[in-house]
Amino acid sequence: MIFELVGKIEEVEIIAIGEGIHDIMRLEKQFGPGRWRKLKGVALVRLQHGAVRKAEVHWYEAHGIGKKKMKIKRFLD
Repeated sequence: MIFELVGKIEEVEIIAIGEGIHDIMRLEKQFGPGRWRKLKGVALVRLQHGAVRKAEVHWYEAHGIGKKKMKIKRFLD
């Protein structure tokens, strides 16, 4: 699903770190080594057709690399 963040992500929580991430080998191969973390949070997102909704988003992040593979897990409104 294609979307754009509107504002900032709130209620950020860490789901997994390092070897606790199932896709750690793919992340390191695709984006490089780093201290990878899987996170979740709540944000307003603008969907492809223009609607703005509140959603729970998940993504991977590493220091110096940034946010990667962001996806909407579920809508909260």
